[in-house]
Amino acid sequence: MGDHGIECSAKPNSTNMFLQIIENPDGTITRPFVPQIPPSDLIDGADVRSRDIPLNPSLKTSLRLYLPSSSLQKLPIILFFHGGGFILFNSSSAPYQFFCEQMAQSLSALVLSLDYRLAPDHRLPAAYDDALDAILWLRAQAAADSSARDSWLASHADFDRFFIAGSSSGANMAFHAAIRIADLDIQPLKIAGVLLNQPYLGGQERTKSEDDSENDVILPLRASDMMWRLALPLGADRDHEYSNPAAAMCVTKISKIRARCLIKGRRGDPLIDRQRQFVKVMEAAGVRVVVQLEDEGIHAIELFDPAAAEAFFVAVKEFINA
Repeated sequence: MGDHGIECSAKPNSTNMFLQIIENPDGTITRPFVPQIPPSDLIDGADVRSRDIPLNPSLKTSLRLYLPSSSLQKLPIILFFHGGGFILFNSSSAPYQFFCEQMAQSLSALVLSLDYRLAPDHRLPAAYDDALDAILWLRAQAAADSSARDSWLASHADFDRFFIAGSSSGANMAFHAAIRIADLDIQPLKIAGVLLNQPYLGGQERTKSEDDSENDVILPLRASDMMWRLALPLGADRDHEYSNPAAAMCVTKISKIRARCLIKGRRGDPLIDRQRQFVKVMEAAGVRVVVQLEDEGIHAIELFDPAAAEAFFVAVKEFINA
């Protein structure tokens, strides 16, 4: 674990990972190789322990739990959704394994990373359904007797401090999860906040930051278009509410979000104009938002820049403890 691992595992290069995806004639895709890291529960001296538990065996979804080894007290719960345009990565992918380890340690939190179904095999809203499954599983854990809970949650989870979080497409998932649970009773689980890091959004009409992103090192425009085409329901365009809530989703629906939301962005991100539009819609809907969109940097910078990761966790810790 550590900064060195993050930097080595996710450093961008001249061959963009998303552009290495091969679309097959049968509608499936061939994904580029990404190193997979096993959980660390059996590693002596690990700063953060991790282990996998099944969520919905019939759907092959699971959760990877991360627990700071030195923790003796009750910890906030962070349910995290990884990025990858809905079509790449999983909870064991090296960049997100290292990132979640650092998150658990830096924030003194119990982190649960969802291994959800990917498109195009499972187009949206499959990932949203899996996110809701994870929240309902946590609700059942909170309602159960301590003896019936997962051992780590029984000993360390503070169910009054539950946060939904995600990066990129995972932030998109966190937003839609927050809307879905607004109509549900998730007591005794209590949502304390929603963390949206560089949310992945789209739209038919190009923004300036999208027009300028043809050769972006992380998220070139043609890669983004491809991912939306593979992830959205068949026949949908980028103005669908899954990709463009600012245009397609009514204010009343967004106003159902009751929890505080931290929305983070970077000025070098091709999505920054979308994120600025998104903030305006959230504010107009009366959602309590903490906006941080003026930092320099590119999309997903915290995965491979240790200084950016450290600054990110400082900002998140302030939000969690506010």
